[in-house]
Amino acid sequence: MTGRPAPAVLPPSLRACLGLIAALAALVVVVLGVLYAGHSEPGSVDVWIQSAVDGVRSPWRNFALAMDFLGEPVGAATLVVATVTGCLLLRRPRAAVLIVAGVAMAVGSATLLKYLVGRTIHGDNLSYPSGHTAFLTALALVVALLATGLLGLGRTAGTLLVLAAALVAGAAMGWAQVALGAHYPTDVLGGWCTALAVVPATAWLVDRMADRLVDGMADAGWRERR
Repeated sequence: MTGRPAPAVLPPSLRACLGLIAALAALVVVVLGVLYAGHSEPGSVDVWIQSAVDGVRSPWRNFALAMDFLGEPVGAATLVVATVTGCLLLRRPRAAVLIVAGVAMAVGSATLLKYLVGRTIHGDNLSYPSGHTAFLTALALVVALLATGLLGLGRTAGTLLVLAAALVAGAAMGWAQVALGAHYPTDVLGGWCTALAVVPATAWLVDRMADRLVDGMADAGWRERR
């Protein structure tokens, strides 16, 4: 007896669409990284967008600070623990694993890219891509994938939900980072695309490893019964 297989965290109906989106997002990350490598000044697009959000005041500045806190260690850890707990309560252990692995891969990739690209802001502060934006986007992606599975959404509805969640989370955190002067707008775009590139691939790997583990346990049980 092998038991009922756990639901995939990357629904089969979404794999092709999200795979294409991930590839395009990775291309954007690379292009922007090459374009702004070693720079310490905003580009023309950055200047145009910054002029529209510069100098925010209360209550919007308070909202920006609250969003920024969610990307700091304490705030991020709180969000991760809360979402992992929710996944376990819903009996979705794969989703719980993906939250930890997906967020870690997104933030780790953003951190590595910062050193490789070497773009700076306010002196020597590495800025590309935005780790805060990558974190919240990655978390939103995993939650949206979980909701897609729970609701049994098809390819179109599921893809729209996943992209909408990523867009809302990325836009909210990205706006906060630009408004607070912590990042250039193109840093935010790079962080958003980093999460879009990393999370689907990580979800696929989690499913593959979980399936192999289940198959291995089933084979071991069959041999024991013999």
